[in-house]
Amino acid sequence: MINRIFFLFFLLASSNISHAAPPTELIYKLKGSITKVHSVNASGGRSTGTGVVVAENKVATNCHVLINSVGMNIGSMGENFQPIGLQADWKHDVCIMNFMYLPLKPAVLGDSEHLQYEQDIFSIGFPGGPPKPLTTWGTIKALYPFEDSVVIRTSASFQMGASGSPLFDSEGKVIGISTFKSPGRNSFFFNIPVKWVKSALNLPVLEFSRDSQPAFWDVSLEQKPFFMQIVLPLQNEKWNEVEVIAKQWLNASPNDTEAMFYNAAVKGNAGDLEGAKAIYQRILKTNAKHAESIIGLANIANKQGKSGDFEVYKKRLTELNFDDDQLSLLITK
Repeated sequence: MINRIFFLFFLLASSNISHAAPPTELIYKLKGSITKVHSVNASGGRSTGTGVVVAENKVATNCHVLINSVGMNIGSMGENFQPIGLQADWKHDVCIMNFMYLPLKPAVLGDSEHLQYEQDIFSIGFPGGPPKPLTTWGTIKALYPFEDSVVIRTSASFQMGASGSPLFDSEGKVIGISTFKSPGRNSFFFNIPVKWVKSALNLPVLEFSRDSQPAFWDVSLEQKPFFMQIVLPLQNEKWNEVEVIAKQWLNASPNDTEAMFYNAAVKGNAGDLEGAKAIYQRILKTNAKHAESIIGLANIANKQGKSGDFEVYKKRLTELNFDDDQLSLLITK
């Protein structure tokens, strides 16, 4: 049977905890900046994704939506538009298509450098290729420092066709782009930061070319960042592998919140409850909204029969907008 700590970890990571849904009028307004992206490769294969207008005559999407393309266009409001050039940051998977006379209003670009755990977010895109854009919402579950910014993991799920969907904060400002997910049922959903989109806007505009390079998340396993390397071993409960990766991660980034969290999870699984507890408490001193650590402490309190501590942690989760139904699944007395 799946380890309970492991089960709760993935349930929390993928669940849609109660949150404030964005106002209908805001969503309606933002959909005017969302486009469907169509691409055809040399063998006739077709792919679709999502784009967002980020400046006058410029639409951002993921480069992997356009890879090997011999023809592309965007669709919005019943019309199709052909790009005339491309600004491409292949490594960070940010491509910006350039147009002439695009009659679409840009979305407001926000800030991805001051995001918080459990912050409300929502995304608008074309998951599954529907005729009209769909909205999903959730919260920020993890922030992974990478390169000069952060990769954002959220509880807002997405599927094929949603690549390139803008991730919005509660004010409707773009804070990221939905980009990739981990395999399996208990997927993690990752978004690249808007900072990389802003940087790509300053790249030279080039003619379309089939030349490309793999994104940082689409390289060999040993080249992937630690936050990607660790997911499948954790899913498969290969705790020895989780421990090795967590130690390597900690050696590279001793104060990384998520590296510390995985180290605590390893200790908890091995029965070192006090060791895990100390790490969870250290995490919460610097990040009071790290819900996964609060759940870890709640379950340790439960195992140790400390009902008072258990209720304290349960209250902290309630303050982070976890409802009673979610709490009954996440932590049990």
